[in-house]
Amino acid sequence: MKTSDFYYDLPQELIAQTPMEPRDASRLLVMDRKTGELSHRHFYDVVDYLEPGDCLVLNDSRVLPARLFGVKEDTGAHVEFLLLTHREGDDWEALAGPGRRAKPGARFTFGEGELRAEVLDVLEGGNRLLRFSYEGNFYEILDRIGTMPLPHYITEELKDQERYQNVYSRERGSAAAPTAGLHFTPELLERIRAKGVRIAFVTLHVGLGTFRPVKVENIAEHRMHSEHYALTEENAVLINAAKKEGKRVIAVGTTSCRTLETIGTREGCIRECSGWTDIFICPGYTFKVLDGLVTNFHLPESTLIMLVSAFAGYENTMNAYKVAVQERYRFFSFGDAMLLL
Repeated sequence: MKTSDFYYDLPQELIAQTPMEPRDASRLLVMDRKTGELSHRHFYDVVDYLEPGDCLVLNDSRVLPARLFGVKEDTGAHVEFLLLTHREGDDWEALAGPGRRAKPGARFTFGEGELRAEVLDVLEGGNRLLRFSYEGNFYEILDRIGTMPLPHYITEELKDQERYQNVYSRERGSAAAPTAGLHFTPELLERIRAKGVRIAFVTLHVGLGTFRPVKVENIAEHRMHSEHYALTEENAVLINAAKKEGKRVIAVGTTSCRTLETIGTREGCIRECSGWTDIFICPGYTFKVLDGLVTNFHLPESTLIMLVSAFAGYENTMNAYKVAVQERYRFFSFGDAMLLL
């Protein structure tokens, strides 16, 4: 298939600039994957579509305040860094802008000098490998001087940084939020548990590679960037129990989906494991684990809408997006959601 097959026309005013209050008041477009039939609900109604014994799988990764504004030590020039991936020790892969100021050997200070970094290398694709030095706890310093890396299409200031975090987030490491989970409240999760639905967690630290545009016309030639994932034995037991009982495994977000499908493909089963994944799910892919998906509305021609098309069917997906535009749903990170069953 071609990248252009996944284009749709989106009016600018439908790109959500602020999160919905309360979180679960956002709209929910429900699709029957077999028939393509659509229903218009609110997110708090998601519990009506879950059955006792089902397993809802959430990505518990927490977004880092990963945008840092640094000063070059020798010239005083300003450079912005966006931390992408923790490599080892105090080494991080990051985006730099303007890149010409961040050559190997360049040194930068951040905040009041409590954080410093040296550029070790320029990686494939132009990312920088940084080595940080500091006193104390790196993440505590980052919390003080870093800012939240909101997507470029959100131009309004986010007043509460926690609104770009899921209420269940706990494992720090993402460069962007797994936004399908932003609709859940503690109260809604409790209602889901009370119905007898299992809730399991995976961890996939979201990198920006997921959101980078597809630059090839033939989607089969696209290559994803790697992201780190992990699944504990406790959570593997919950997922396997649902499968054994003939119940559904429903992923919240494309990141949870990609984690489950990576494990199912590599291991042949769901079990405790961790590693790096560059899985690219597009039409033609055979799902190993997933029975349902909660997801937001994604950018045209993105790998994310391709994943949704693989799961729900191309025609069904593109029709659902057409209807969502007609019905004035809110799109992207702070927008409304879909439930595909």
